[in-house]
This record gives sequence, structure tokens and C-alpha cells, in this order.
Amino acid sequence: MSESFGKKVAIISAVTLLLAACSKDNNVDESTSGVDNTPPVVEETTNTGPETVAPKPYDPLTGTELRDLEAYAGGDRVYFEYDSSELNANARETLAKQAQWLQGKRINLTIEGHCDERGTREYNLALGERRATAVKNYLVTLGVPASRLSTISYGKERPVSAGNHGQNRRGVLTFN
Repeated sequence: MSESFGKKVAIISAVTLLLAACSKDNNVDESTSGVDNTPPVVEETTNTGPETVAPKPYDPLTGTELRDLEAYAGGDRVYFEYDSSELNANARETLAKQAQWLQGKRINLTIEGHCDERGTREYNLALGERRATAVKNYLVTLGVPASRLSTISYGKERPVSAGNHGQNRRGVLTFN
């Protein structure tokens, strides 16, 4: 019995020493541990490298995506009066902003001509083509190369709003 008692005491002692060695709160004298726990001295120096530059604010004029064009020019489309392919003042203003945004960019565009649902299919296809051509010609006069522009007419086949004729009579710039 005394022999098994001695083994138990030895096991308990070993476990206690092991737990003490693993505890976070060691009572080791750090001055004799060989580790220097003194915080390092930081010398002040003059920064001669590049200064930190704040990020530039978003500028849609420098972007190359549809969202950039829409943000800069106020949209990707212009609207027409009933049975007309003439550009009104608002359309010319929007197209001027679109042309300015396109300057220096190598983006090819298709200009879609659309109509409202009144009139025959054939008539609206022809009117849609005249609208797309009017947009293209105006952009060309503003300096956009004609070689980057193509046109297509959808007539009344792709309305954006059922019954809202004004929103359906439009010329839309799409990226190729």
C-alpha cells in the first residue's frame, strides 16, 4: 500500500509541476531570464519619403464604364417629341456632355433608335433609324469619330414603359 501511495504522490507532484510550468502567471524573475523587456527607444526622424496622399474623389469624366457616362452626362439617352427625329435643346445639352465624356476614350458605341407604340412597325423602324442617325450626326459634329459609332433601330419593339410614350421615344447610347 505504501508503494502505490508513493506512486500516487509522485504522479500528483508531476502534474502539479506541469501545470505550474504552463500557467500564464509565472513568478520568474525577469531580470535574470536573459530577455530584455525594456521598450525600445524610438528616435524622431524627419520623413524624407513621399508624403501620404489622400485618395482622389470620384471623377466620372475619367471613367470608362456606362455608370461613369451616366453620372457625368446625366444619362445614356435623349428623348424626342412625337413623330420627330429633331434634337431639342435638352437632347443637345445631354449629347454635348456625352461627347465631352467620350473625348480621348476608345469606346465604340451603338446608338439605338426607339419609338412609342403608335404607328405601324415599318414606320417606327424608319423613325427609329432617323432618331439614331440624328444622335450620331450630332455627336460627330461635336468631335466623336464616326468610325466609333453605329446605329440600329428597334422601332416600337423595345418599350421601356407601357403607356408612357415620352420615355419610349428615345435614342440610347450602348457600349459595344
